[in-house]
Amino acid sequence: MEEKSKPKRLALVASKGTLDWAYPPFILASTAAAMGWEVAVFFTFYGLTLLKKELTATISPASNPAMPMKLPFGPEALQNFNIPLPNMLMANLPGFESVATALMKQSFKNKGVATIEQLREMCLEAGVTLISCQMTQEVFGFKDEDFIDGIDHGGAATFLDFASESDVSLFI
Repeated sequence: MEEKSKPKRLALVASKGTLDWAYPPFILASTAAAMGWEVAVFFTFYGLTLLKKELTATISPASNPAMPMKLPFGPEALQNFNIPLPNMLMANLPGFESVATALMKQSFKNKGVATIEQLREMCLEAGVTLISCQMTQEVFGFKDEDFIDGIDHGGAATFLDFASESDVSLFI
């Protein structure tokens, strides 16, 4: 009797909740699910905020000096120019984080990139298991009703059970 091959498995840990760190777990999870893989993502510490109903992910250019600053509008030459802004300016200019977040979201929109909310919904529709870290939830004072529907709430053991049989495991 021929043994039926099991689908590949991807186990991800999402530990960061900024806009730029929100994309990797959702893109990898949705892509793997589209390829027929079984996928589980464990959201812990600041990554846990990516499962909240009200998503407030921002970007902080001051903490990422490698981030290119380009305008998502205006003449093409200006859009292709990397604006060299010193960290001191970015860290001390009130409202700069909001401006950087808006510019990045507009750049994603201009390039046809799905929003985090859309990617998150795609993951749920594709059967990706999204796990809220129960311990982190308790430490931060979050309640189950703070989170989107369709996710699991569990501890490290819940995730490790899945991860122990995974073909690929990543910490993001």
